[in-house]
Amino acid sequence: MTTEMQEIAITEEKPLLPGQNDALKEAEIAARILLDQGQEHTVETPHGVLHVTVHGSGNPRRPAILTLHDVGMDGKSCFSTLFRFEEMQEIVKNFTVVHIDAPGQEESAAIYPAGYQYASMDQISEMLPAVLQFFNFRTVIGVGVGAGAYILSRFALSNPESVEGLVLINVDTNSRGWMDWAAQKLSNLTSSLTDQLLTHLFSQQELSANTDLIQTHRERIAKAPNQQNIELFWKSYLGRRDLSLDRNNTFKCPVMLVVGDQAPYEEAAVECNSKLDPTSTSFLKMADAGGMPQLTQPSKLTEAFKYFIQGMGYMASSCMTRLSRSRTTSLSSSYSLEGSRSRSRTLSQGSQGGQGPPSPSHTMEVSC
Repeated sequence: MTTEMQEIAITEEKPLLPGQNDALKEAEIAARILLDQGQEHTVETPHGVLHVTVHGSGNPRRPAILTLHDVGMDGKSCFSTLFRFEEMQEIVKNFTVVHIDAPGQEESAAIYPAGYQYASMDQISEMLPAVLQFFNFRTVIGVGVGAGAYILSRFALSNPESVEGLVLINVDTNSRGWMDWAAQKLSNLTSSLTDQLLTHLFSQQELSANTDLIQTHRERIAKAPNQQNIELFWKSYLGRRDLSLDRNNTFKCPVMLVVGDQAPYEEAAVECNSKLDPTSTSFLKMADAGGMPQLTQPSKLTEAFKYFIQGMGYMASSCMTRLSRSRTTSLSSSYSLEGSRSRSRTLSQGSQGGQGPPSPSHTMEVSC
């Protein structure tokens, strides 16, 4: 006996009430964020294996967004707040997002044996081309924090054809001086690894206030089962080499430097900004952001990232919300990205929808 099935179209007789569309959209976004836990991969490289988590499939004609975390964190703890932020979903749905964990830093990482020779910062940067090859990514937009920002900087200098843009949060491109070396030696004797890392990650004001965020990360680092691995990564970062940036030895792509106005690496970020090409560099100094703006100010950082993406010629129809409406913020970066890329155009953050003349300054201080 053959059973025939008929397709029945069910239509809703009553239209959605005002506001229901927004509620459904918010529920859809929340469900997508909850369900998208990412696909985990182990990638073999010339200097060991890397744990990589990939979210979405994006547009193959667009670069992937590749992130690299700071010391004392992993891809999840460093970037989940930012990339799960509701307004960031407009970007995430259009790009493949790739979170790389530095060697041995993921939650489930095996503990390295005593005497293990951990990779240097240079060697970790040399591991990244294998990730691009593994996933068949032609180019990436790098987003790095602290040690991750340094590694992505090194990678971009060595592989300029693979990097379309860089967002560097709390970057320090200098090697440690003698005073820093002596201070670290003293800190090793008087402070625990947890306290050293918290001082690296957060501002003194945040540490004094002992906020919930500080307490959460203090407990997470202190109880981390791979704390020995974390210490190896920390020592590797402390032993970093100077990138020797100047106007003749600089990035070949647009760069957005981000730092909180009270961050431990504010001076280092300001110095880095002075060494880069002002026509392709934007400096975002965020008020009240502390040491980890991607955790404390995801809304402001998301909006700035949208402008950065637009300046590269992607998401031209993206709707700017907060910063474009606010007249209390000082936003004078023009993202002039001409010359190196045919898709580049000038976007003035001081104008609505990119209309109007570009600003000559490339520093913006967000105080909203």
